[in-house]
Amino acid sequence: MKKIHKIAIYSGSIPSTTFVERLILGLSKNECQIYLFGLLNKKVNYNSSIKLYAYKNTKSYKAFYLLKYTLLLLCFKSKDKRKLDNILNSKSQNTLLDKVKCYPVLWHQPDVFHVQWAKSLEYWSWVQDFNIKLVLSLRGAHINYSPIANATLADSYKTYFPKVDRFHAVSKAISKEAEKYGAPPNKIDVVYSGLDLKAFKSSSNPENPNFNIVSVGRSHWKKGYHYALDACKILKERNVSFAYTIVGAKDYLEVMYQIKDLDLEDDVVLLKSMPIDEVKQKIQSASVLLLPSVEEGIANVVLEAMASRTIVLTTNCGGMEEVVQDKINGFVCPIRDAKAMAEQLIKIEKISNAERESILDKAQRKIEEQHTEAQMVSNMLNLYGKVLNEERV
Repeated sequence: MKKIHKIAIYSGSIPSTTFVERLILGLSKNECQIYLFGLLNKKVNYNSSIKLYAYKNTKSYKAFYLLKYTLLLLCFKSKDKRKLDNILNSKSQNTLLDKVKCYPVLWHQPDVFHVQWAKSLEYWSWVQDFNIKLVLSLRGAHINYSPIANATLADSYKTYFPKVDRFHAVSKAISKEAEKYGAPPNKIDVVYSGLDLKAFKSSSNPENPNFNIVSVGRSHWKKGYHYALDACKILKERNVSFAYTIVGAKDYLEVMYQIKDLDLEDDVVLLKSMPIDEVKQKIQSASVLLLPSVEEGIANVVLEAMASRTIVLTTNCGGMEEVVQDKINGFVCPIRDAKAMAEQLIKIEKISNAERESILDKAQRKIEEQHTEAQMVSNMLNLYGKVLNEERV
């Protein structure tokens, strides 16, 4: 009988991001048991292949949780407990909360511990001392600019990246960045984010007379909204009629001031973050999904727009050109170039219905070829197979 491997997907928070949750559910339908450790933020209902070992953020629950796993380890794995305690003491990870986080992992001892955020790598490096394979995901901010801004983090990466058993990179561009910190190229697998294509409607409407531009993302400098607003000012000066909506940037003071300074108060709307179904509706009703970012891995919102048959304009940041090809399945402009962004928006506003449909067809085909949930899960299973020395066919 084939062994069922135990794979821990660790992001620290349960439930996690859309990508991580999609991965968890997809993997659970295959020949592995999924373990989830971390802080439980709200009630979740998973299938029987997903084992949840989470703590709640109350003193009484954490005390009970710690007592439970302390007793289990003392009674049945006392030698391992002493070893882990020594490691945690040496790394100054010896608080009660550290033990709440680490003891359950030692007790359940998965075959693979897959850390989702690079900044957490050093914290969880101890799992390798207990024959647990360590896999690390490489994502945008954690690789592209965090180690540049933080020399201590960069040094940590250079120390621990060479020791990781296997890496999951969300794009080829991210894998190249990780190599600068010592990630061995032969241990990096590029696994693109996958979508459940049945969840996306094709609702493009080229005859819509309004030119509606939509961006989606949190209030952060890396999202490049300042450049998008400068591009909007150019559109207004060119007498292009448009409406620009930014979902997730409500009360972003710097952007609000810029909107006022550029006299765009009648043209730009800032909305708060909203549920994913409402975001999908905004994307599907847009004339163009604009990603003005200066840094990304591969933005899921672009994949969702392409799957929804909405035209995409993205900057050439990170791995975006691995998905969007200029004037073939979308449009691309340089980062931090408001004039080029405005020129591309004007081209999109004037595009013929026939050209639009051709671009949307190719965009949808790209998602089907490279970004399905089934492909993501299969490629991740292959990655785990490699790290466990069981190459999948």
